[in-house]
Amino acid sequence: MSQNSTRCAACKYLRRRCSKDCIFAPYFPSDNPQRFYCVHKIFGASTMGKMLEQLPPHSRAEAAECMSYEAAKRVQDPVYGCVRIIDHLQNQILEAQQELAKTRAEIVFHIAQAAWAAT
Repeated sequence: MSQNSTRCAACKYLRRRCSKDCIFAPYFPSDNPQRFYCVHKIFGASTMGKMLEQLPPHSRAEAAECMSYEAAKRVQDPVYGCVRIIDHLQNQILEAQQELAKTRAEIVFHIAQAAWAAT
């Protein structure tokens, strides 16, 4: 971003000029300041910047998205963050697997019962 155009959300929050090679600009646009606020609150701007710089450019958008999601969930739930969601989903998978096993057992039982009745 040039210094004359709108600053990214990170540079606005940090009250600094947004250079054309700002590491935050592509991932924290000025129209979504809450996204950067959460990331800054949880990870810190310096840590986030260092992480993004260490990644290859093609991986940065996904990393920023993941960190933004984790930070937002951590702000909502400071103790568990997105771990609570992951745990809930794992429980749902376990319940579905148990239900599937039960249904398969019932199918086998009915097939065996039908075969026994046919003899």
